[in-house]
Order: sequence, then structure tokens, then C-alpha cells
Amino acid sequence: MANFAKPENALKRADELINVGQKQDALQALHDLITSKRYRAWQKPLEKIMFKYLDLCVDLKRGRFAKDGLIQYRIVCQQVNVSSLEEVIKHFLHLSTEKAEQARSQADALDEALDVDDLEADRKPEDLQLSIVSGEKGKDRSDRELVTPWFKFLWETYRTVLEILRNNSKLEALYAMTAHKAFQFCKQYKRTTEFRRLCEIIRNHLANLNKYRDQRDRPDLSAPESLQLYQDTRFDQLKVATELGLWQEAFRSVEDIYGLMCMVKKTPKSSLLMVYYSKLTEIFWISSSQLYHAYAWFKLFSLQKNFNKNLSQKDLQLIASSVVLAALSVPPFDRAQSASHMELENEKERNLRMANLIGFNLEPKFEGRDMLSRSALLSELVSRGVLSCASQEVKDLFHVLEHEFHPLDLGSKIQPLLEKISKSGGKLSSAPSLPEVQLSQYVPSLEKLATLRLLQQVSKIYQTIRIESLSQLVPFFEFSVVEKISVDAVKNNFVAMKVDHMKGVVIFGNLGIESDGLKDHLAVFAESLNKVRAMLYPVPSKASKLGGIVPNLADTVEKEHKRLLARKSIIEKRKEDQERQQLEMEREEEQKRLKLQKLTEEAEQKRLAAELQERRKQRILREIEQKELEEAQALLEDTEKRMKKGKKKTLLDGEKVTKQNVMQMALTEQVKERQEMEKKLQKLAKTMDYLERAKREEAAPVIEAAYQRRLVEEREFYEREQQREVELSRERHESDLKEKSRLSRMLDFKEKFQEEVISRRQAEFDRIKTEREERISQIIRARKQERDIKRKQMYYLTCEEERIRKLQEEEEARKREEAEKRKKEQAERKAKLDEIAEKQRQRELELEEKEKRRREEVLKGTDAPPARPAEPTVAPAAAPSAVAPSSGSGKYVPKWKRQTAEASGPAAPTPTRPAAESDSWTSRGPPQRSDKWTSGSSSDRPSGGDAWRSGEERRSPFGSSRPRPAQR
Repeated sequence: MANFAKPENALKRADELINVGQKQDALQALHDLITSKRYRAWQKPLEKIMFKYLDLCVDLKRGRFAKDGLIQYRIVCQQVNVSSLEEVIKHFLHLSTEKAEQARSQADALDEALDVDDLEADRKPEDLQLSIVSGEKGKDRSDRELVTPWFKFLWETYRTVLEILRNNSKLEALYAMTAHKAFQFCKQYKRTTEFRRLCEIIRNHLANLNKYRDQRDRPDLSAPESLQLYQDTRFDQLKVATELGLWQEAFRSVEDIYGLMCMVKKTPKSSLLMVYYSKLTEIFWISSSQLYHAYAWFKLFSLQKNFNKNLSQKDLQLIASSVVLAALSVPPFDRAQSASHMELENEKERNLRMANLIGFNLEPKFEGRDMLSRSALLSELVSRGVLSCASQEVKDLFHVLEHEFHPLDLGSKIQPLLEKISKSGGKLSSAPSLPEVQLSQYVPSLEKLATLRLLQQVSKIYQTIRIESLSQLVPFFEFSVVEKISVDAVKNNFVAMKVDHMKGVVIFGNLGIESDGLKDHLAVFAESLNKVRAMLYPVPSKASKLGGIVPNLADTVEKEHKRLLARKSIIEKRKEDQERQQLEMEREEEQKRLKLQKLTEEAEQKRLAAELQERRKQRILREIEQKELEEAQALLEDTEKRMKKGKKKTLLDGEKVTKQNVMQMALTEQVKERQEMEKKLQKLAKTMDYLERAKREEAAPVIEAAYQRRLVEEREFYEREQQREVELSRERHESDLKEKSRLSRMLDFKEKFQEEVISRRQAEFDRIKTEREERISQIIRARKQERDIKRKQMYYLTCEEERIRKLQEEEEARKREEAEKRKKEQAERKAKLDEIAEKQRQRELELEEKEKRRREEVLKGTDAPPARPAEPTVAPAAAPSAVAPSSGSGKYVPKWKRQTAEASGPAAPTPTRPAAESDSWTSRGPPQRSDKWTSGSSSDRPSGGDAWRSGEERRSPFGSSRPRPAQR
């Protein structure tokens, strides 16, 4: 343990160790400083040391070290500077939370919750073996190694801080904040086990606060601020418990809140009470306590109606409907009638406990089931006007189930009402503290109640009814469910009935004694007849005597009622004003008390600081003197021990013992002792040298004689052992000869047996060798056949591929040749067609020119002789050229073939036209040329002989026996 003159030196030393990577040593150094009794007075450097100390604790995950350091620091600054302790704890919480969040972001391990059941439990050996055998994935391992340790450390941090801040009146706000953060931690990561432990810790803190009332810094629960913090903490605990689904822990939280209310004898604010009763409704509904659930809703309705000024009519109607339906959902019979005495006592205690939680102060002498009952609750709802605030469907349902008698139509009347009720509900806009109201949750209970009411009413009019008829009356359930409900009702004496499945009927009985129904049957019959007579012959109403006496009685009653209501509202307002004034006075008194307490504490702190400074100075001086005196005394004792008895020097009584005197005397004695010791050593060395020399001179002849004796003994031993070995060898040789003579008799048998074995094994070997060679030859033949087959298959496939390839190449060559031939023919045909078109164009031009000259001649001279028909010499030349292409079905005919055909065939007679035809032709004029034929583009002209022939037939007046006239 290192001692530092100043705390700053320890901080510097820790920084040096951290820089060289020795964080553990730095933490140990700071821990020794903090836990040392030398630094029990608060100083500003101690706060910096605590910050550094907590940083190291968080980095190294040393929760125990952090707890020890915080406890020591609380002792130091509890009475001097509590704000420093608050800052240190906030820094510790911030560091732990930040590290946990960083680990979570690095590992990306959690979405809603951690996979560890208990953060405080260590890993079991079987879990480690299972993880090794199963082979965890990298992500799971990183989650376990990164995230889980930091979340364990964060949970340990919350526990440590709560333990340090418990029952501390000056740090109540920090205690409440830490508890709230711990609750949020459990809620965020679904830590149910840690939440239970946290609730138990807070519960134990409050119990210890009440148990030990003489503590110095004990919180005062009568103070409004302290009470508010404790109430907020318990209500946060209740909310988180319900959100996590820990209903047992939520009920214990409700008991904690009630115990706190009873402890301080003060009622919480209305907003907190609304949260209290809303959570009670959820808890009682989950625990199937419909009666307590309904009473909790009734209290919640009263609070909302009286204290929530912003409550809308729609929300009020929805809350009232919930109250009425919750009351109707309570079973109409008492389950405790068939219970034992012990069960009745337990039930009575339970009712008393529940009633206290709900807010009904019951005395133990009353019966709990008489005070908390369904009938009492329903009558209370009617008298308080809750039923009038409910919706119309709920009102109708209430009247049908509780007041009307419809045994045959009950199911058909209730079913549409339940359908409407199941669709209503939702979030309350003017009451955000209440949960979402869902009226559909009461439908199953209401269906059971309707079934019970129907059975009760049917039992009054029927003694026997068929099962089919009863099933038709109950549209909610199958008859098996109705039978289960009836069993519960019969068990609790609500209805008397039994089911006969053999006959298929339901038999109803009478719950009362038979004589009770017979003794007054005549009176009942008379009353019924009187009612019938009153309905048939109503009695005329008479004027009231009281109305005559008091003519304005109705107006007076109305005015008196209004006056009483106004007086009630005034009284309530005065009560509220009085309570508000009382709260203001209490607040002012509390402020004055706090100011006076603060001034007193400041003066006390100043006085304590001055006294502490003075005591510290005196303590330092005393420690220095005491330390010097102890060192001088120790040196003196050491010196006296080393001194000789004859030369022992003692100090006089009046002589002052100082450190310098003792040190001077000790040095003198040490010099003297050293000189004497040197003289003794020189004398002892001489004596030892003489003795050693004398011993060696005397021992030399003795050693020589012993050596000679040892040589003689070893020679004798060698000869003796050699002789014994020779004898043993001779004996072994003789025994071997005897064994050989004994075994030589069996030599013939041995050779014969050996030959038999060798011959048998040789035959076996030859057989196996032959079989092996045959098997190898078969395998070789089979493999050779396989190779031949594969070789033939490969050759066939190669030949087939080569044939297909050649066919493809020939096909491609043929296609190319055809394409080239087709292109060539097209080019030749195009050239011939162009040549023919050119000739036709020239011929048309010549015809036009002749026609033009003829017209000019006709116009110039009227006395000239009439025109002769056109020379037919051109037609024979043009006709073959025009007709020839048509003989080949559109194919081009070479010139030499046409000449051969003309020479071989008879010459066609040249037709002569009469003058009339010439005149008609001339009158019509030459045929018009088409732009399609005269255009330079060959693509627009018709291709082939057919196109040319058709054009020639249209345009030329020659070359055909039936020329086609040209159209204008």
C-alpha cells in the first residue's frame, strides 16, 4: 500500500499507470487512497479522484470496487457536501449506461430482450458443455461475450446506487430517478426476474425506514416532497409491472401503495388515484375477481365524474357502461355457501383485504360478503345515477336481466343487445390515464348470466322441458356448455335441476321446502285474483287530501330540492376552498421550515468545517510528534539490543529522547561493533587455518592404508564371481544336452507333420491362385469388351457427327448457290426489263411525234388529200417483242430464240384498218402515258413479263386481236 502526502499525487500516479497499460494497479492505488482512514475529510481533489476511480471500475467491470469506493465517499461527504456525492453517482450511472449501449450497438444483439434468464446467475458447467457440443454461432458468442457482461454490470450499478442512496433524506430525488431508470431498463429488455428483485429491494428499503426510526438522515415521509417522490416511484413500479404482465407483482405494488397511504394518513392526488384504480381493474379482471373488478370501476367512475372537469359526455357514458357491465358480469350466486368454515374465514379475510385496497373501510366484525356483494353494488349504481349515465343498450340489458321476466324470449332479446355492446368501446380522449375501454370483454360473462337467468325463469314455469327446446331458448351456447353452467349453478344452490339424457328432458325442482309453498297458496291465489280484477275494472282515482290541503306541494318540493342541491354544491365548494387554503398553509409552513432548516444546516456546516480544520491541524501536529517519538524509541530499543551488557549505556531520566541523539549513539555503537567483529574474524581465521592443516597431515597415511585394503578386497571378489560364473555355464550346457537328446526322438514326427502341413497349404495356395487368375482373366475380358463397345460407340458418334456436319455444309453451300443464282437472275431480269421499258418509251415517243406531225398537216391544209392509215410496218416488229414474253409465263426469252420462232412460224397477216377506225383513233388521241412507267425508279415499275404484258395491252393499239382501249 503506497502512502501519498497529497491526494493529487495518487491521481498523477494513477494516470502514469494508465498510460503504461496497468489499469488494475491504478485502480488498486486509488482504492487504497479512498479506503484509507487518513483522508476522511472532504476535499475538492477527492471528487476528481472518484471520477477517475469510477472510470477505471467501469472499464474493468469491477462493481465491488465501485461499491466500496462509493460507500467510503458517502461517509466522507455526507455531512459536508452531498451535492458532490450526487454528481459522482450520476457520473457512474451515465458511464454504465453508455457502455451497455455501446456493447449493444457493436454486437447488434437485442430487438426487444436479452436471452439470459438471470443477470446475477453465473454460467453452469452443463451450459458450458452444451455450448461447446452444440457449436454456438459467432453472433451468439459475441452477444454473450459483449452484451451480457455489460448488462450485468449495469444491473449491478442500479443495485449499488439504490443501496447507497437508501434512507437518505438529502438524495431522495436521485434515489427516485435511479429507481425510475431501473424500471425502464427492466421494461425495455423484458427483465422480469430483475424487476421482481428490484421491487423487493425497494420494498425492503421502505420497511427498514419504518423499522429504524432513530436514523440520523432518515427521510421524513410527512413532508409533501418526500411523499410525492415515494408515491411516484410506487406508481412507476405498478405501471411497469402491468406492462410486463407480472400481475402478482402488480398486486404487491398496489399493496405497497396502500400501505404507504396508510402510513402517512394522506390521500394521494386524484390523478394518481385514477391510475391506481385503473390498474386495479386490470389486475382484478386478470385474476377473475369480477366483483372487485366492478367495485374498482365504480370508484374510478366516481373519481372521473368528480375531479375530471374536461370529461366529455361520450367518455362519461362509456365509463358508466363499463361499470354497469362489470357489475352485471359478477355471478348472481355466492360461491361461499358450500364452503367449509376455514374457507369462509379465509374468504372473509380476503374480502376485508380487498375492500381496504378498493377504499371501503370495513370493520372486522362485519361479514365481508354482506358488505361487498353484487346486489349491494347494483343498488348503489342505481341510487348514485350510474345507470342513468350508461348507454341505452346497457340500460335495456340491465332491465332485461334484472327486472323483467321473459323465460321464452330472453335469449332473442339479449342477443342483439350484446352484438351492439361488443362493437362499442375505444380510447377515452378526455381521460388519458385510463386504459382503452373494450366492452366486448364482458360479452362472455353476460352470456353466462343470461343463460343462468333463463334457467332460473324457466324453472319457475316448467317442471320438465325437452333438451331440444331448451337449446333453442339459449342461442349463445351449445347444450354441453349450458350443462356445465347449470352444474355450477346447482352446486351453488342457484337453481334446482337435473338432466335426463335417456329421456332427452331437463327436470326442474324447488329449492325451498314443499310445505312453505303449500301453506299460503290460497293467499297467493287471492292476491293474483285481486290483481286481475284491478286490471279488468280499474278503480277511479280520487283527489288527494294532501293536495287539497297543500295546493302547491309539487312546486314546493321542486324548489326545496333545488335549494338543497345548491346548498350541497356550496358546501362542496367551501370544502374545496378550505382544503386548498389548508394545503397552501401547509406549503407555506413547509417552506418556512425548509428555509430555517437550511439556515441552520449552513451555520452548522460552517461551524463543523471550522472545527474540522482546527482538529485536523492539531491531529497533524500530534501525528508528527508521535511518529518521531515512535521512531526514536524504536531506534533506541534496537541500539540497546545490539549493545553488550558491560557497555550498555542508558539515558538519564531527565535527558530528552530525540531522534538525533538516538541515531548518533547508534552510529557510534555500530562503528565499535564493526571493529571488534573484524578483530574476532582475523583471530578465528588463523585458528581455522592451523586446525585444517594439522587434520590433513594426520589423515594422509590413514587414507593410503584404506585404499590398499580396498584393492585387495575387490580383487578377491572378482575371482570369486568369475569361478561362480564358470560353474553356472557348465551346468547350463549339461542341461541343454539332456534336452536335445530328449527332443531328438520326435524329430521324425515333426518332419512328417511339417510335410503334411506344407503340402496342404501348397494345394490351398494353388487353388486360390487358379481362382484368382480365372477371375482376373474374366475381368480383363469384360473390360476389353467394354473398351471395344465404347470405341465403337465413339467411332459411330464421330462418323455421325461428321456426316451431319457434311450435310449441313452441303445444305449451306446449296443455299448460298441458290441465293447467288437468284440474285443473278433477278439482276438479269431487271436489266431486260429496263431495256424493254426503254424501247417502249422510245416507241411511244415516235408515235407521239408522228401524231403531232399529222395534226399539224391537218391544220395547215384543208385541201390536202385525206390521211392514210398509219404505216403498219412498225407493228410487226413490235408485236413479236410484245407477245414473246407471254409465252414463257413471265420469263424472259432471248433474241435468238425469238428469231428462230419467227423463222419457223408462219408470218401473221398484217391487219388493215379502215378509215373509220383511223378517224376514231385519231379522234380519241394517243394513249396517255403513266407516270409510273415513265419514272426513273425501277422499283416502282412492275416486274416480270406479266406486268409488261398487261401494260402493253393497256397502252398499245397493236399486237393483240382484242386491244384494250386506253382510258382517259
